[in-house]
Amino acid sequence: MAEIIRMPKMSDTMTEGVVAKWHKKIGDAIKPGDVVAEIETDKATMEFESYQEGTLLYIGIEEGKGAPVDAVLAVIGKPGEDYSALLSQATAPVASAPVVFAPKPTEVKPSLAPTPIVSIPAPEQVPAPVALPVSDGRTKASPLARRLATERGIDLRQVMGSGDHGRIVKRDIDWFKPGQYVAGGLGQPAGLSKESYEESPISQMRKTIARRLSESMFTAPHFYLTISIDMDAVIAARESINAVTGSKVSFNDFVIKAAAAALRQHPKVNSSWLGEKIRTNHHINIGVAVAVDEGLLVPVVRFADTKTLRQINADVKSYASKAKEKKLQPSDWEGNTFTISNLGMYGIEEFTAIINPPDACILAVGGILQKPVVKNGQVVPGNEMKVTLSCDHRVVDGATGSEFLRTFKGLLEHPVVLLGEASI
Repeated sequence: MAEIIRMPKMSDTMTEGVVAKWHKKIGDAIKPGDVVAEIETDKATMEFESYQEGTLLYIGIEEGKGAPVDAVLAVIGKPGEDYSALLSQATAPVASAPVVFAPKPTEVKPSLAPTPIVSIPAPEQVPAPVALPVSDGRTKASPLARRLATERGIDLRQVMGSGDHGRIVKRDIDWFKPGQYVAGGLGQPAGLSKESYEESPISQMRKTIARRLSESMFTAPHFYLTISIDMDAVIAARESINAVTGSKVSFNDFVIKAAAAALRQHPKVNSSWLGEKIRTNHHINIGVAVAVDEGLLVPVVRFADTKTLRQINADVKSYASKAKEKKLQPSDWEGNTFTISNLGMYGIEEFTAIINPPDACILAVGGILQKPVVKNGQVVPGNEMKVTLSCDHRVVDGATGSEFLRTFKGLLEHPVVLLGEASI
């Protein structure tokens, strides 16, 4: 008997999905475990595996098109079976059939900061061709970009990458025009006689980023507190730990550890606004913003106050790798009680971040800068880092946020206290 397959709900924030690609066509035989389609959610692109055996009789959503959760995705049944009556009764949403999803380690569709808008410059602004960054004699490109380039017959050496460090990503392949760029700067850009532009569909992740950040910014009354921290002691402690243990503990690991310890002392900062009540969390789960090609994902370091620096380091590295390979699961990015966004590695001195719901606060971390400082009445070289705490004023008052930052600052300036309980 024919059965309807519906658009599944793959995350707590997903309201619709987009069919990125069909792996089966009408009339194809399907066995349990076969990958039928790739579905783009608000978090990632997942492979849809069938749990049924039969023939694909009907496709309800075309490639590149989106539909709400529980919309008719497909019909599977016996060859030649009449499914018209079944479709006519399928207007009311029902619970999705059980399906199996596997992370697809190719494309990241990217939680929270919007990525820059990329536009094609007007004719007078068209830059001269430049050499593509090449590492080890191999053009840098994501696995998805390589696959698309092969399918479309595009030479990657002629594509200008817009990803990190000149890496070629999917949008570069989508926007590529033959003859526009030539590797090594040997060619000339295609002549333009009029202004032009290109438009790309908005990914489910970008839609979610826009919706959640708009809701957060315009619903939660933000205020910001900035403080400077002397990082000399952390720099020395990190060097000693890495030298003695052979680890590669990062400054961000110290920041996460100090934030978790400070949250234990100031539980009001570790809270959420729930409309008619405020939830004060007893557990400390810190979301750590991780950059991917199209935005940010925020995997969660759970019970961060109970973990050592090396455990935190291992968690963050694992999440970063899984995020870039698109292997993160919903359990990896749900349940945060506080969030940290660190842009110090990009040379950013200080910035403000939009609160990541349902958290009441987010900590924006800048880079460590060498500058002259006054110590014991003398001007000496120093290393300072600025952090800014964005607070939801419905939950956290200025004094509460300030006390948290004072504790956080004290822990980083005296890491022996932070590391006093087998925290390495």
